[in-house]
Amino acid sequence: MWKKLLALLGVLGPGLFLVGYNIGTGSITTMAATGAEYGMVLMWPLLLSCVFTFVLIVAFGRYTAVTGETALYSFKTHFGKGAALFVLVSLLFSEFVSSMGVMAIVVQTVQEWSRPLTASGEGFNTIVLAAVFGAVLYAIFLNGRYRFFEKILVVFVGMMGLSFLLTTFMVIPDPGDVLQGLIPRIPREANAALLIAGMAGTTMGGVIYVVRSILVKEKGWGVDDLKIERRDALISALVMFLLSLAIMACAAGTLHPRGERVDNAIDMVRLLEPLAGRFAISIFVAGIVCAGLSSLFPIAILAPWLLADYNNTERDMRSGQSRLIVLFVISLGLVVPIFGGRPVLVMIASQALITLATPLIILLMLLLQNKKSVMGAYTSGRAMNITMVLIFLFSILMAITGIIGLRDLF
Repeated sequence: MWKKLLALLGVLGPGLFLVGYNIGTGSITTMAATGAEYGMVLMWPLLLSCVFTFVLIVAFGRYTAVTGETALYSFKTHFGKGAALFVLVSLLFSEFVSSMGVMAIVVQTVQEWSRPLTASGEGFNTIVLAAVFGAVLYAIFLNGRYRFFEKILVVFVGMMGLSFLLTTFMVIPDPGDVLQGLIPRIPREANAALLIAGMAGTTMGGVIYVVRSILVKEKGWGVDDLKIERRDALISALVMFLLSLAIMACAAGTLHPRGERVDNAIDMVRLLEPLAGRFAISIFVAGIVCAGLSSLFPIAILAPWLLADYNNTERDMRSGQSRLIVLFVISLGLVVPIFGGRPVLVMIASQALITLATPLIILLMLLLQNKKSVMGAYTSGRAMNITMVLIFLFSILMAITGIIGLRDLF
């Protein structure tokens, strides 16, 4: 039984890798804020985003399986250095900013949870926590290759999922409210549209599609593996939906009836503990830590991956250059704990950058999928093209909504 389970996880590694990256502190904050303020009313945009994400994961993975080329290098080859460089710089800068925000939220959440454990009542030192977490991540990076990284992400995702699902079952909302959340409607409050854009942004970030092509290349999948690729994509999108739904439901079942609002992950710890108890909140905090680490690790190794993708060179993670880049990205996690700042605003900035690049990434892949000289007999059919166009228009709408919402916020 265990051998079969490990074999299945080995096949589905790329999909779970994306889950680990995608369900991070930004997703937790967005889903918790939505559940606390609107209950399960906005479950439908989450479902829609995950369906769109599934289609895009399949599209990018299929492209690499058929052509043997990764997305970013193909953008450079077929559309010029300008387009590829814009995507590369947007993704890299967004990842650098995100590294600061994710680590800050993780250590501040642990600090808040640990206050009762310290004599001063101030909790564990955030600088020490950031240094410890960073050292653990770098040690993992130094001791493995892609397959090892894949297994580590599977462990993080498994622990994260178990934590959030257990917490949700302890504070589960009314099943009727969950079903009503599937009915499309937008609340009249001003920030409802911004939250919808936030859900789309955290779920449909363009970086995961570029990374998907790299993962398929690493896995060595070809045209004979398209069914496996599609199944892997389906499980990835399904797990993203279930974990995001669990976080939303947790806030909807406890904070929404009391009219409490959530602006960041720390609010979840402060507000949930009196309602759910110390044990439940400890499990939830464990989920936040696993979510943060499962996002930080891919963020750290993405920079050398993306640079190698752009230059069409071997992804040698043991080279001195790769090790220095990963060390730099992990070190960025110390910025907010040392110099101060608001991690939520840092996360908003990184999500805004991703939002701008995502429509371009989708459009370029749509064009590539229809190039007969590139895809041969595997060019996209009418149904796929219509779906991709709809997703492209949806991504533009979400980008505009997010920009307007951010302008109003500041």
